[in-house]
Amino acid sequence: MDPSQQTEDFEAERLRLIGLATRILGAHGEAEDVVQQAWLRLHGTDTDIESLPAWLTTVTTRLCLDRLKSRTPVPHSDIEPSEVTPDIADDVALADTVGVALQAVIDRLTPGERVAFVLHDSFGFDFATIAAILDTTPAAARKLASRARGKVRGAGAERADWAVVDAFMAAAREGDFDSLLRLLAPDARITADAAAVASGTPERVDGRREIAEFFNGSAHAALAVLVDERPGSAWFHRGEAKVLFDFDVVDGVVQGITFRAEPEVLERVTRREDTRR
Repeated sequence: MDPSQQTEDFEAERLRLIGLATRILGAHGEAEDVVQQAWLRLHGTDTDIESLPAWLTTVTTRLCLDRLKSRTPVPHSDIEPSEVTPDIADDVALADTVGVALQAVIDRLTPGERVAFVLHDSFGFDFATIAAILDTTPAAARKLASRARGKVRGAGAERADWAVVDAFMAAAREGDFDSLLRLLAPDARITADAAAVASGTPERVDGRREIAEFFNGSAHAALAVLVDERPGSAWFHRGEAKVLFDFDVVDGVVQGITFRAEPEVLERVTRREDTRR
């Protein structure tokens, strides 16, 4: 293939490949690195490529798989699938509905489950193609996707509020304004108790955009916490919680946040692990 034509054809596929890799890896920057690696492999191959989109998809997915395998494994017993897991291979794709809220759950799938689930449920790949990428059989690929789907369904409801809170705070720290907007209900609002207002928080902020602007690029001193068994976040100073961000999560988005600084509330705040880590 003519080098200039090869470059042009690759650039036509770049955004699709980045989208694919981002969904599998859960990190846009890492996805861009993988796609660049795919370009380098294309540039250096002598293989007679019959279908460039298919070749690039296979190479990109396998590079993603390598990255997933290199990550620290998490015990799978933490997210066992539900007892009855119907095979919904032809139903509406679950992977397109989980969004940011359940990314923490997807992160805990095995590499094979994750690739099979994302390729089939998000991108509509048939199991024969997925099997070729994973070097397994179509039946095994189908089983991997079904098992992953069961884990996402089984763990999703339990972990969704935790994941929404942690994704929101991560987006705030990283200045990811678009993610903040996606995680907020249109009529979301911030309120505060008297003690929090006295410590310097606003008494009230109304609206998705206004709240996103308030949090965008902030909350660097906030840590993941529990209060009365609910997931939240809190601003800490010298090891002590000073202001609790008490989240109201409804249907996978933030409906409201209450800033609370009353001493009797802060006494019930305990640290927890951030599900985004």
